[in-house]
Parts: sequence; C-alpha cells; structure tokens
Amino acid sequence: MTNTLYDALIAPHADNEQTFLDCDDGSTLSYGGFVRRVAQLAHVVTNAGVQPGDRILVQAPKVADVIALYGAAIQTGAVYLPLNTAYTEAELSYFAGDAAPRLIVCDAKDADQFKDKFDAAILTIGSDGTGSLATQADDAPDRFDTADRDPNDLAALLYTSGTTGRSKGAMLSHKNLLSNARSLTDLWAITDQDRLVHALPIFHTHGLFVAMNTSLLAGASVRFMAAFSVDEVIAQLPKSTTLMGVPTFYTRLLNDERLTKTLCANMRLFVSGSAPLLAETHTAFEGKTGHRILERYGMTETNMITSNPYDGDRLAGTVGYPLPGTEVIITDPDTGKSQPAGEVGMIEVRGDNVFQGYLNMPEKTREELRENGFFITGDLGVAAEDGRISIVGRQKDLIISGGYNIYPKEIEDAINDVAGVLESAVFGVKHDDFGESVCAAIIPEAGATLDDQAIAGQIEPLLARFKHPRRYIFREALPRNTMGKVQKNILREEYGS
Repeated sequence: MTNTLYDALIAPHADNEQTFLDCDDGSTLSYGGFVRRVAQLAHVVTNAGVQPGDRILVQAPKVADVIALYGAAIQTGAVYLPLNTAYTEAELSYFAGDAAPRLIVCDAKDADQFKDKFDAAILTIGSDGTGSLATQADDAPDRFDTADRDPNDLAALLYTSGTTGRSKGAMLSHKNLLSNARSLTDLWAITDQDRLVHALPIFHTHGLFVAMNTSLLAGASVRFMAAFSVDEVIAQLPKSTTLMGVPTFYTRLLNDERLTKTLCANMRLFVSGSAPLLAETHTAFEGKTGHRILERYGMTETNMITSNPYDGDRLAGTVGYPLPGTEVIITDPDTGKSQPAGEVGMIEVRGDNVFQGYLNMPEKTREELRENGFFITGDLGVAAEDGRISIVGRQKDLIISGGYNIYPKEIEDAINDVAGVLESAVFGVKHDDFGESVCAAIIPEAGATLDDQAIAGQIEPLLARFKHPRRYIFREALPRNTMGKVQKNILREEYGS
C-alpha cells in the first residue's frame, strides 16, 4: 500500500481519462490531464527554488490550477499552506513571517501585499486562471520525478482560526491526511461512480482534505464551483451523487421551493460539518428531500474524528462514532481522568489522523498534545453507552456562574424550540457577583415577533434557574467565520459591558 499522498491520490490516475474537475466556465479536466498539470506545476515550483520541506503559501482564488498546485506541492515534497482569501495584509504578514515560505502564490491584484516584504518567490493566479503561475506551467514538461518522502514528513500547514490568541500553524503529515482520507472514503462508500458538488472553499480542512482527498482517492468526479450558489447547486443535484457542505448551505437550499425529493432522486449522500447543524434543519431537509444529512466532527489539528454512520441512524445533535483507527475519550478537564458514559468532559483524540504539533510553538504543543498521543481538542462532549458522541460546546465558551458550570448548547436547544426562533447563541459576560452572567443572542424567523418574557416563560420549566439567560438580544444575524461557525468571542466583546 502506498503511504504518501502523491503516490496514493494522484499517481494512480496517470492513464485515467475520466473527468475529474467540471468547472464553472464549462471546461473540464480529466484525471490524466490533472496528473500532467500537476507535473508542470511541480517544475514551476522547483524552478522557484522550492525544495522538499519548504513551505508554499497560497492565498488564491478557487480555480483548477490551485488544486493542481496542491498536487505539485506533495509531488515535490513541499509543505502546502493555504490561507483564507479574506485575510488582511496584517494577518498575511503574521502567517508569512511565522511560516517563512519559499514560494508565495497569490491573486495578481494582491501581489503588492507580499512584494519585497518576504524572502520568497512570488507567482500569481487570477480568478480566470491566468497569471505568472499558469504562464510558466504552460511551457513546462508534463513529467516530473516525484520526491522521495516518508509518511511522517509534513505535507501541509494549516493555521487555526485564532478566535483567542494567535493563530497556530498545525503541522500535518502525509500519514495524517492519507489515513483520514482512506477512513472517510471507506466509511462513506465513495467510488469512481460518484459526482461531488463542491462549493466549499479550498483553504480549509473540509473543502481541501475531506472533499478533494476522498474524491482523488476514489477517482470520483467533482463539479468544482468557485462559490456556493443556490441556483447552481439546484442545477447540479439531479446529475450528482454527493454534496459536502456547511449548515448554511442546507438552510439556504431549504428556502428554495425547487428542493424536492424528485430533484434529489440521484443523490445518495449529503454531508454537513464545520459547524453544528440544527435539529430543525435535519428534520426539514429530510421532509423535503427524503435524505437525512450525515453530520461529522473534526478540526484542523485532527482532520475528521467522528461521523454519523452511512448505514444506520444519523441522530440530530450527535456527531456519531469515532472513525476506524481513531480513539476518542471523554476526560475530566481538571484531572484528565476518563469520564463515564453520560458525563460531560473534554474530548480527546488519538490516532494516525492527529497532527504533529504547532509550528514554532513547542510549549503550546506540549499543552495540547499529551505524551501518550492524545490531543486535547478544547471541545466539551458526552459519550453515550454505545460510544456515540455529542458535542456540548467549546471549553472556552463554558459559562461559570455562581460556581455552576453552564453549557450553552443545552440552553440553545431549549430556545431554538420556541416558535419563531430561527437560531440562538448563548454566551457569558462578566458579572461582579456571579463571575459570569448568561446572555442569549436570538435570530427570529422571518416575520416572527418575539419578546424576551415569552421566551423566558417557555424555557422556565425546562432549565434550572441558574441556566436562564439574564439578557436576550435580538439580532438579524450571528457573527460567523468563513466556515459558518458562530464566533461567540465577538458576542462577548460586543456585549461584555
């Protein structure tokens, strides 16, 4: 069995002329054509001075050549570093300064943000695929001698979202990424007969490693969309088999009357991740399409950790069972001792999917990666008797009021069941007497009229008094990051006074 990403994901497709990427402009790229393009870009990368182990920083539009650049990075033995296209110049300076890339690939319009600031070569690529990267690749040979790499060598560097403190560069090896791709491909029964609707960004674990690595491993076709569009996804569903998305995708699709069982008759799998999916969304989507969304759980440092079953009950509010080869334990956050089933504690994970540590942060690595190999996720969860995992929330979002531990998700679930409530986010703010006070930000459904007394009255019999929000805040939207996760740190900052 091949144990490096290039040998497993790309090399086997050299003579495969099945369509790999089907792009927005109507162009297609076969698997064989992709292998050849990867080789051309590998020559460009090495001509820019990149050696095995060097970092390639990429902040670029979602076009086919950027996926091929990822392939070129692993073929040359480099470390691929994708960055959110929304990052500011100040943020980019931090990432580039920390990672010290040998090559930077960016949108031509952003080149001045990097020019003469870092000891790195700069190549450009635009949203139309043109730029110095493509120009040099077009003239390069389409064969390249693949660098000899070990499964434990680094393949990628992904920075955490950094909602508290500095973003951390998670170092991911070939083994980390390949083991996870193999587990998911098997678990979700992905084959070369699948056609994936891909509308996720490719600077994130979900869009790049979950969606693309599994497609490459299985030889599936990919409808490669530059961005999510309800109209385009609706148009693609009848001729596709899988969709990987975030909760926002599904709520937007549900608002469209064209979403029906007939439209989804050819589909076999809808996957959701990167943020919790509301139980109401589960139920509504199944009612309209006949499909129950498969929710899974993972993070930058570990790739995917758990998944609801492909064959079996996909329970709303749970993230399923540990992936094959992955150990998950629930521990007491203070002592590190294992918690029994039904008790809330810290989720810890160990397996080939767990990262190698944080770049340039040995102390932070020691804090979060135990000597026995378990990674402390920072997520609070509970395991059922059969091992099924449910997420309670982030430890940093835990509210401690009057000495009581309060888990926001329990309160959110109660509020979300109130008629007229679309979504809620519960968070704590400082309180002189109790330490923290519970607040709830609420998004009403369109046309709904809500007041805090009515909501308080409905949740009163469901929750102990100390869990009741002391303030209800009605908003049009919740602050979210690119992948749809609610940023409670922003709510705490906004309403902390």
